[in-house]
Amino acid sequence: MFINTVIDFSRQAFASLRTSLLFAVLLGIAYPASVWGVGQLFGEKAEGQPIIAQGHIVGSALLGQNFEGSRWFHSRPSAASYDTLASAPSNLGPSNPELVDQIKARRAEIAATESALAGQIPTDAVTASGSGLDPHISIDYAELQAPRVAASNGLDLRLVKTLIEKNTDGRVLGFLGEPGVNVVKLNVDIAAATQ
Repeated sequence: MFINTVIDFSRQAFASLRTSLLFAVLLGIAYPASVWGVGQLFGEKAEGQPIIAQGHIVGSALLGQNFEGSRWFHSRPSAASYDTLASAPSNLGPSNPELVDQIKARRAEIAATESALAGQIPTDAVTASGSGLDPHISIDYAELQAPRVAASNGLDLRLVKTLIEKNTDGRVLGFLGEPGVNVVKLNVDIAAATQ
C-alpha cells in the first residue's frame, strides 16, 4: 500500500512538473515571442513610435511633452507633469472648485500669451487628458498658437499652418473622436524649418 501511494505521488508530481514546464515554455517564451513577432509587422508602432531629429531620439509620437517658451507649440496641461510613471488624470470633477480655479487661471494665462479673448480658448488648452500624456491638441488650439510660433521663429504663417496640417491625425477608423495635432512632431518640424 505504501509503495503504491509513493508511485501514485511520483506519477502525479512528474505529470505536474511536465505540465508546468509545458506552460512555462508556451506562456513564458512562445506566446511573448509570437506577440513580439506580430508587433514587428507594424514597424515603428511596435517600438513606441520614436521621433528622430538630427540622428537622435527626441521623443515619442505617443507621449506628450512640456514645451515652454514662445518658440514652441504648447501641449495640453498634464495632471501627471508629463511623467510616464505618474500617468493619471487629475480626478477632479467638473464642479470641483480647485479644477474650476485651475481652468480659470489657465484660460487667463493662455489668453494673455496668445493675445486672444478668454472665450476663444479651446477646452483642450485648459483641461488635462485622461492619461496626462496625450501628445495631441485640437486643430483650434494649434491655430490659436500659430501666429505666436510663426512670429517667434521668423517663419511665414502659411508655412506654420502647412506644418499644422502635416501633423494632424484624422479620426480613428475614420469616424471615432476628433482630429488632433501631434505637438511633439509639429515642434520637431518647427525646429527643422528654422535651421
